[in-house]
Amino acid sequence: MNIAWDSLFSWQNVANIIDILVVWYVIYKLMMLLRGTKAVQLFKGVIIIVLIKLISWFFGLQMVSWVTDQIINWGFIAIIIIFQPEIRRGLEHLGRGSVFFHNRKQNENERNMIKALDSAIQYMSKRRIGALVTIQKNTGLEDYVETGIRLDADITGALLINIFIPNTPLHDGAVIIKDNKIAVAAAYLPLSESNLIPKALGTRHRAAVGISEVTDALTIVVSEETGGVTITKNNELLRDLTRDDYLKLLKKELIVEEKDKKENKLLLSFVSFFEGRKKK
Repeated sequence: MNIAWDSLFSWQNVANIIDILVVWYVIYKLMMLLRGTKAVQLFKGVIIIVLIKLISWFFGLQMVSWVTDQIINWGFIAIIIIFQPEIRRGLEHLGRGSVFFHNRKQNENERNMIKALDSAIQYMSKRRIGALVTIQKNTGLEDYVETGIRLDADITGALLINIFIPNTPLHDGAVIIKDNKIAVAAAYLPLSESNLIPKALGTRHRAAVGISEVTDALTIVVSEETGGVTITKNNELLRDLTRDDYLKLLKKELIVEEKDKKENKLLLSFVSFFEGRKKK
């Protein structure tokens, strides 16, 4: 029994498990980064080409097989050329460690962002200035960023307020926040066609729900009719939030320090357990 138990928890088996988990985690993170970008369509195209290749191999279609081989051989170079901006951004994320880990500096930046958002929300809510702000999380928003006017500006309450002042060039559309910067203003978001959205809610709310249906972005809406604050996430519509409510939600969704501490403790416990088994 002890021999079987020791064999089950041998270092080689543990290494294989860790190997599989690491690969799975990397693939998962890459998929989350690609969601909401043009690369998703590319990924679908790659799957179709692979399926055609398998079918041609199975039925012995030599010409089709040769064509798919050429596409596969040259496709890698084409991918690098076409998706150079996305690859560069991914490498920049990796260099900062922001793809896999959140560090203290990032959490401090996110706290400052929440303060700026709070300042803008309070000002606009009291004066019933309509606003739509989408915060990118794991899912890429490049397709929607491209529809807006690029700013690449630091996040401040004053700038957000100025963007949404009525009858100004940037007020109509969404602000997209990415990497703790205001990436663009006046961006277009997909409108939800859900019948569950109350008819009293307007285009901003439908756009906020729409982006939450296809990405994991967090979207804040300030109603110009009532001044009410709404947040959408994962296809949820959280209406008429108080200041305490939305601050608590923003901190929970954007600041992951406590979560990281728990995950680190769990990982250390896991490694310690198997190190002990290895010594025995």
